Amino acid sequence: MRILFTLLLLGMYVMLAKSSKVNKLCTTTADTLKVAELPTPTGIEMLFYLQRDPNTNTIIYELNWNKDGTLDTDDPVHPYWKLYAKQQQCVELSMIQRKFAFGVDAKQLDDEKYDIRILSYKKIPLTLMKGTDGKYHIFVTILNKQAILNRIFVRIDGGAVWSPNVKYMELKGTDIVTGKVIAERLKP
Repeated sequence: MRILFTLLLLGMYVMLAKSSKVNKLCTTTADTLKVAELPTPTGIEMLFYLQRDPNTNTIIYELNWNKDGTLDTDDPVHPYWKLYAKQQQCVELSMIQRKFAFGVDAKQLDDEKYDIRILSYKKIPLTLMKGTDGKYHIFVTILNKQAILNRIFVRIDGGAVWSPNVKYMELKGTDIVTGKVIAERLKP
């Protein structure tokens, strides 16, 4: 877990140095940010997002479609940075970030179901599959309940780039039975 958060911090520095790889402009629901608030990203095919404080830049996880409109079965999830500090630009992850930190390992379980793991912390099983609405979602267990994952948040309280002091990681999602938002904090 400590490796994940070290890579999160290191990746931010590397990513900012290579911000010339901008490929699109994104939108957000909040145009102005307050110090205590993090922005809520929006996207047509956004599955979930990952944030950590004190930085507002966010990693977005979206579906990866082929040009013919079908889901890419070899690589169904596409993670990338959304840079709120740079006019909400979206930037591809660096190779190191993609291979060791924020990228995902996807294994197809059947025609429309995938086991998804964030590479830097594979302990949390995520499942990509269609929900009752016929759309793809990431499903995860939160508080012993099946939920659609909306957000992962990492609370960092000091430390150094190579050794951040991670207080907790929070999974937030929507309970598929009740429709209520639920959250669970996990300590490293």
